[in-house]
Amino acid sequence: MGTGGHAAAEAVDGLVVVDKPAGWTSHDVVARLRRLYGLRRVGHAGTLDPDATGVLLVGLGRATRLLRFLTETGKVYRGEVAFGVATDTLDAAGTETARRPMPALVRAELEAVVPRFLGTIEQIPPMVSAVKVEGRRLHELARQGQVVERAPRTVHIERIAVEAFTAGEFPRAQLLVECGSGTYIRSLAADLGEALGGCAHLARLRRLRVGPFPVEEARTLEEIAENPDKALLPLAEAVRHLSRVEVDGETARAVAHGAVFPVAALAGGPAGSGGPAGDSGPLAVLGPDGRLLALYQRGRASARPLVVLATGSSG
Repeated sequence: MGTGGHAAAEAVDGLVVVDKPAGWTSHDVVARLRRLYGLRRVGHAGTLDPDATGVLLVGLGRATRLLRFLTETGKVYRGEVAFGVATDTLDAAGTETARRPMPALVRAELEAVVPRFLGTIEQIPPMVSAVKVEGRRLHELARQGQVVERAPRTVHIERIAVEAFTAGEFPRAQLLVECGSGTYIRSLAADLGEALGGCAHLARLRRLRVGPFPVEEARTLEEIAENPDKALLPLAEAVRHLSRVEVDGETARAVAHGAVFPVAALAGGPAGSGGPAGDSGPLAVLGPDGRLLALYQRGRASARPLVVLATGSSG
């Protein structure tokens, strides 16, 4: 297929793993893919800041109904923290608000404070985030020059590795961060600066992984435009991290109508990178042809549909 879009636009379903370029908002990327695929139903699983690069998962057609199962997955980032300078956005895009050289800072001192930020911690959302306060997104208020009180949010950071450190009046550090959904790396950068007795901002950020999708699988917008079909992953791949079960034709027809099953009837096996058989998480139900029919939630006695994708169903 060329760049003119699909003839049967609304029949396009799947996931595109985008390597978002700097200077593009996540909404810009969604708009670009709408044009490339000639499709209205397009969405993304988790905003990436305009200046950041890396993995952005974009769902097309029915895949938009699966994005919520990807939004909550873990993330991996590589960021560069600039110490000694604070900005109003906590990153390099903002206006400088403080400048305090930190020539005495050494790598060992940074590594000594890192453990304070591991595990389950609380973060104050930045004013430039998409969090809503009284129905308004913080970044909208920030553009109007408003600063409002924000409630702290609980996040989980699994690992912070100091990959590189450059000493000087304004030291720089490259960090690898493995974290849960909702973690603000710019807030982490600013908090590290404060913990070290100074200030800091996030100079650069690249998202290396979202759930089971590493940046090595991501395609640039230019690559996607060159061959949109090749960039499109099928619906079953979009939930590759979930346990899955393949059913026969008769069961597939029942699944398409949103049937409730005894839990033993849908005993899932492990996905390529998912959980063990019999876990309690969502289960991907595939038809005899390997196509994704639905996602089911298993309870103690029964398995009930969460999302039904099978053609012809009302789900």
